[in-house]
Amino acid sequence: MSGFLPSAIVYILAAIVCVPIAKRLGMGSVLGYLLAGIAIGPYLVGFIQEGQDIMHYTEFGVVMMLFLIGLELEPENLWKMKNLILNAGLTQVLVTSALIIGLGIAFGFTWQISITIGFSMALSSTAIVLQSLKEKNVMGSPVGKLSFGVLLMQDIAVIPILAILPLLAVANETVNTSGEGHGFIEQFPAWVQTLSLFGAVGLVILLGRYGFGPLLNYVSKTHLRELFTASALLIVVGITFLMEFVGLSPALGTFLGGVILANSPYKHALESDLDPFKGLLLGMFFMAVGATINFGLIFSNASIIISATIGVIILKSLVLLIIGKIKKLEIGNNLKFAIGLSQIGEFSFVTYAFASQLGIIDLSISDTLMAITALSMTITPILMVILDKVIFPKMSTNQGPKKEMDTIETRSKVILVGFSHFGSTLGRFLRANGVEATVLDYNPDRVDFLRKMGFKVYYGDATRLDLLHSAGAEEATLLISAIKNPETNLKLIEICKENFPKLEIMLRAKNRVDAYELMEAGMENIYREHLDTSIRMGEDALKKLGFRAHTIHRLAASFKKYDEEALKVLVQYKNNQKEYISKIKLQIESQETLLSGELSRKFSMNDHAWDSEAMKNPEN
Repeated sequence: MSGFLPSAIVYILAAIVCVPIAKRLGMGSVLGYLLAGIAIGPYLVGFIQEGQDIMHYTEFGVVMMLFLIGLELEPENLWKMKNLILNAGLTQVLVTSALIIGLGIAFGFTWQISITIGFSMALSSTAIVLQSLKEKNVMGSPVGKLSFGVLLMQDIAVIPILAILPLLAVANETVNTSGEGHGFIEQFPAWVQTLSLFGAVGLVILLGRYGFGPLLNYVSKTHLRELFTASALLIVVGITFLMEFVGLSPALGTFLGGVILANSPYKHALESDLDPFKGLLLGMFFMAVGATINFGLIFSNASIIISATIGVIILKSLVLLIIGKIKKLEIGNNLKFAIGLSQIGEFSFVTYAFASQLGIIDLSISDTLMAITALSMTITPILMVILDKVIFPKMSTNQGPKKEMDTIETRSKVILVGFSHFGSTLGRFLRANGVEATVLDYNPDRVDFLRKMGFKVYYGDATRLDLLHSAGAEEATLLISAIKNPETNLKLIEICKENFPKLEIMLRAKNRVDAYELMEAGMENIYREHLDTSIRMGEDALKKLGFRAHTIHRLAASFKKYDEEALKVLVQYKNNQKEYISKIKLQIESQETLLSGELSRKFSMNDHAWDSEAMKNPEN
């Protein structure tokens, strides 16, 4: 089926049909997408004839995923992982590559081909592994941290791998004879290409530190969501283009950009804007992988391809099991770690094509290697399902979800929305008492100013569900809205009630009228911004008139209590002006009578608790 629209319809329909079924069967979305791709691919139903073409575009989903993961890792946290990345990750890459290179030479391949295959197959699928970890909510578990450390080292290893491949070319005259380049930079000598790789990484770091922030600040002042989304896409697309221009992995570049922006006030807004694109494109990528599995080639060379696939999976699993054992993973977690990363990664599609253009491998070997890679990416999710559904129940292990559910490390139990004068005072009071809140504000100038003052404030519209998810609303205990706009508060209430029913909400109201609306929306924790200030001013006035401070404090507390109780009565009549006026007169008379009674009590005449002259002058 040719044409963009028919192909898009086929892909979307296949996903809608296959993924829910896979999820219901407990297989996860990744396997569902892969099966959908196989179903519509050229070797089953045949709706899609050239899955390889669509894969080039859907790989952008992997790029976005790495950018979003980078946003979750602040540089200081990444630095804390250096031992994990270097020890576990580097060991896996080097040992696995060496073993595969040795086997390649033993089976009669040249050392150049063996090195190409070894480096390519040593890498795992970032897309499959991280998507599975996120779905199972175990990114913060020992398995998740170790898996991420290995994957990050693999992505870093992309730089030297791409730098080495041109040096392995067996014949310079064969390079790029087709006229289709891997990138503009490939026409330069190998040493220039290598310098360009490191230069591109340095440029991404500089842009992330000094360029992206001002750009997002400038755009955010327009308060146009679509323009901010466009800016987020521009950052990701721009880094991707730069990385591809020099022949480097776009995923690594965007990951670095994300890490640099992890401390940015726009972190949550970027996450919520890009996450829908990432999910859709990542699903399309998995489907493209399924559609590219060449079953004709597999059937014609079944013994070789299937044996090679199983052999690579077993070899990588053994290496990973040893690493997991050294890192003291329990047996169940170690199996998850080893099998989860045992497939060949999506980056190998790039290295095979590049090596073919450089003349290191011919087209037939490239097709065979791509078939092995795609097959391994399909088999490992199935193995994980078997592991979870069949093997673990029989093992009767208890180290799973109960231990791994605690994945929230940096999020707060309190989300504070709005950080103007009201909100900042509240935030300072909480912080002074040891409570750190996740603060969201939609004013870019205020965010920038407050961050200079030392507050960690994030830019974003809190009425967006994806932003609340990103800020950790599922795990938070309180959401405090210091926003004075009643429409915004009502929308926030609606979103939280529907999506976060356990989240307790505390709201700021400008006045009695706004409080009525919030009460009708089912809210109890309402704080009128003028009530306390008005009462406090009245207290000070009475003190200046000679009333004792402790007496006034008690009277003020009583007045506030009566006023809050009256509010609950008056809200029932707010739409009936005649009844409302009648009821409010009764409430005022009742409040004044009660307070007069309290004032005339004996304690008010002899209340020496705080500021009596007897306490000030003991001699008396």
